[in-house]
Amino acid sequence: MNLARVSANGQVTVPVEIRRVLKLKEGDKILFYQKENGEIVVNNTSFIAIGEAQRAVAGSVYPEDEILADVMRLRYGDKSE
Repeated sequence: MNLARVSANGQVTVPVEIRRVLKLKEGDKILFYQKENGEIVVNNTSFIAIGEAQRAVAGSVYPEDEILADVMRLRYGDKSE
């Protein structure tokens, strides 16, 4: 079990063990949502987005390097402009 304290501004430092499990890195966004049973779930939205992109094109003829380039453009913007 990991414990974190909420600051006066509502900020929380995510414990290192949880950051590792969620594969969080600086700049990642995390999603909090509540299930019907009241359980609160935390997800790394960056990690989810990449997984969804990979599943969306699984089995297609879309080259893997183009998938990665598109994900990077979506995440960091088009640097070629």
